[in-house]
Amino acid sequence: MRLDVRVPIGLLFTIFGLILAAFGLFSNPALYERSLGININLKWGIVMFIFGVLMLLISKYARSHQL
Repeated sequence: MRLDVRVPIGLLFTIFGLILAAFGLFSNPALYERSLGININLKWGIVMFIFGVLMLLISKYARSHQL
């Protein structure tokens, strides 16, 4: 059994990305007045989610193409 570090990293980023994006989506818009109205939590939550899913897909691809 080989340990692939991409799986826990992918899960971590996917879960944290979902939490951060949900917070940004459902939070009070007045919270972002200081940042010129930019919802940075939503944007980085989406980026983290995409990165996590990408890591999981790479891990699945590598597992299916082992020697």
